[in-house]
Amino acid sequence: MSTKARILEVAAALVAESPDGDVSTRAVCEAAGVGAPALYRHFGDKEGLLSAVVDHGFGQYLATKRERGPGTDPVQDLRDGWDTHTDFALRNPNLYRLMNSPAMRTPPAAALESHRILTSDLQRAAEQGKLRMAPELAAQLVMSANVGVALMLVSRPATFDDPTISRRVRDAVHAMVFTPEVMAAGAASPAGGDEVRVPATAASLGALLRQSPSPALTPAEGTLLTEWLDRLSNAPRE
Repeated sequence: MSTKARILEVAAALVAESPDGDVSTRAVCEAAGVGAPALYRHFGDKEGLLSAVVDHGFGQYLATKRERGPGTDPVQDLRDGWDTHTDFALRNPNLYRLMNSPAMRTPPAAALESHRILTSDLQRAAEQGKLRMAPELAAQLVMSANVGVALMLVSRPATFDDPTISRRVRDAVHAMVFTPEVMAAGAASPAGGDEVRVPATAASLGALLRQSPSPALTPAEGTLLTEWLDRLSNAPRE
């Protein structure tokens, strides 16, 4: 095992065992049997080391997402993605809190990849006319809610002790971003009608236009039309 891999493995173990999820570079060096210069040479500083720990650990979670091909139903993929995200947080509480710590000035690469996968699944849903808004906005809503409920579950388990809370929040958020037809068999959804159909249609058209720009439009016209469709799909609704 290389020195870098040994340092990373030791740091990950110490983070997992730490009462508060924090470790010192001195403790890592002592446990790995290396001097501080070796750690700084490979990782730059403590933040670089912790970012590498997060990427290493969360990369194992993302491996399952990379291996699975897109399913025929993007909505089911999104439900499963929410649940596996929450399950990962519960099984790796220190790592998860570290990944979403405001002290991490640079977002770990794993977090960015996770967001890209989510947006891609929502893009497929939009192409099938199943979204009420643009995929990019839906991704922000879903990710912020999923991370929020997962953080509460691992940070305040005594308060957030309902085992169904994650699923309830998931269904409530999905009812906001998916059309009523999609949610018919799940959580109660908002009223339908033109108030829902117009944004859903705009989101679907916007997604298709991004995927296959129309040769009938100039680049400037395509950009303007996409902006209008996003405005329609993202418009606040009562």
